[in-house]
Amino acid sequence: MEARVKWVEEATFLGESGSGHTLVMDGPEDHGGRNLGVRPMEMLLLGMGGCTAFDVMLILKKSRQPVEDCEVLISAERAETEPKVFTRIHVHFVVSGQGLKEKQVARAVSLSAEKYCSASIMLGRAGVDISHDYEIRELDH
Repeated sequence: MEARVKWVEEATFLGESGSGHTLVMDGPEDHGGRNLGVRPMEMLLLGMGGCTAFDVMLILKKSRQPVEDCEVLISAERAETEPKVFTRIHVHFVVSGQGLKEKQVARAVSLSAEKYCSASIMLGRAGVDISHDYEIRELDH
């Protein structure tokens, strides 16, 4: 896996993934940025959220659960002094559908957290306190 980050100006950078996708990263105005894109630390949270959401959806689909929506809400705390690393991350899944089995949703979240999500497992091994929970929303049609 490869990536490229190119400085544009001030605190603005373009990130290009190995698969050819580009995104803008920028800092806040008080650090010379113009707020044109996500912050690098926000990207870490988004990457972790995408990784675990991908796992959970794949597991639920393989177990033939009628998932119609999945949202991952992530909250994080950072150290107050440099380096301002993440100290705690909480991941809350909101899984929606008709007739979802709670046991299957719990299993999918647990498998992602403990076995498959390389991003959250890596952060956890680095000392970040990571917690997960979920809620199931029954949809009426």
